[in-house]
Amino acid sequence: MSGDLDPVDWAAFRAFAHRALDESLDAVAGIRERPPWRPIPAAVRAAIGDDPLPRAPSDPAGVYATFLEQIAPYAVDNRHPRFFGWVHGAGTPLGIVSALLAAGMNANVGGRDHAAVEVERRVLRWWCEVFGFPATASGILTTGSSMANLIGVLVARRRALGAAVRTDGVRAGRELVGYTSFEAHASIARAFELAGLGRTALRALPFERSGDLCDVALRASIKADREAGREPFIVIATAGSASTGAIDDLAAAGTVAHDEGLWFHVDGAFGALVQLAPGLRHLIAGIEHADSLAFDLHKWLHVPYDTGAVLVRDGALHAATFADHAPYLARMTRGAAAGEPWFTDFGPELSRGFRALGVWFAMKTFGLERFGALIEEQCALAQALGRRIADTPNLELLAPVTLNIVAFRYVPRSHTSPGELDDRRCDELNAEIVVELQERGLAVPSTTRIDGKLAIRLNVMNHRTTQADLDATLAAVLTVAEDVLESSSA
Repeated sequence: MSGDLDPVDWAAFRAFAHRALDESLDAVAGIRERPPWRPIPAAVRAAIGDDPLPRAPSDPAGVYATFLEQIAPYAVDNRHPRFFGWVHGAGTPLGIVSALLAAGMNANVGGRDHAAVEVERRVLRWWCEVFGFPATASGILTTGSSMANLIGVLVARRRALGAAVRTDGVRAGRELVGYTSFEAHASIARAFELAGLGRTALRALPFERSGDLCDVALRASIKADREAGREPFIVIATAGSASTGAIDDLAAAGTVAHDEGLWFHVDGAFGALVQLAPGLRHLIAGIEHADSLAFDLHKWLHVPYDTGAVLVRDGALHAATFADHAPYLARMTRGAAAGEPWFTDFGPELSRGFRALGVWFAMKTFGLERFGALIEEQCALAQALGRRIADTPNLELLAPVTLNIVAFRYVPRSHTSPGELDDRRCDELNAEIVVELQERGLAVPSTTRIDGKLAIRLNVMNHRTTQADLDATLAAVLTVAEDVLESSSA
């Protein structure tokens, strides 16, 4: 048996590969012809789950046929213009091509001297320029903001505890504590857990855009912790909360952090990219003073999943947090092992894919001004939808529309002043509305909780979404709600 994994018949394989690419593009071109989600039939789920260990080879065309039958039709299809769930980018046909080219190169961007590393460096310098970070700043592309937030916390921990933390770990007697807002993403608490600090080391405070409230609450908490013998080390603010898109007072939080000698990290998973939108960037004033900044490029930049980034103002400290020159990773001044520093010096991974190629293609092809205009358009659609919901009988807007997320609920006419029991019923009703919308293939919203109430949550991020899609979705909410009420009373 030959050990060569290349095709025996290159012409046949080339035809197969071209067909797969063409049909991937066809799927996006015809995205409106399909529902935004469909449940996996029991038989298909069983076929995938019971598939035996493949010991013998198979024809790739046959494997592809199985993909078309069992996998492709059952995506949580964030490509679809009526997919409003969570905060997902929609992807682009260009992203399919860039992913194909990146896979063709099969580059490991953990380090060494090759063009893929240079592309990631260039892309990160562009983002440093966008956010006003200095030439001495560093950065790295990540799987997303969850990893980027962890890196920010680890760099701040290294600053607080010094080089010894890498050899001795977090020792008893040094109780580090940090501060974040009520709007913080769950990945922040998880980062504290993974950093060995524990979730109880993180204080959730009001960072609303009032400024004074953020200033007073944050300074008081820092003072109380210091008086109790604890060591404050980081302030983490949110630019675009997952539930509602709310933005903390970044300028106030950053001022307090720096006045108190603490690290200032911003989780800007999607809200940071309003920096590209001239009419909106005032909402994130102060982000340019972050010591570290996390943001996603697979959201509003619509590059292929999974692509996020972290920027760190102090590049030397960033490298000191992760760099570790094992003998089998010796750096050279010439040859393939040149090109220091390597990206493995700025994060926990050595093996890293060529994520930067999709970002490079998107930025160079579309230009950041086009992305900024799209962001403004999508936020304007969301604002208009919020106003319409506020004026529609039986619908209750549950949070201000700051950016592109609209959170609301359906309240039956007989429950215009719901009490605790009615709120529970409203929760059940709205949860059922969301599931029915999804299962009927009409739209895919998600849910969240606001002030204890279950909300229908529409994230307007897809560059394919139009006003007509939002009109149809709102009409579907009202129709489905009446259907659910009718069936429950029958």
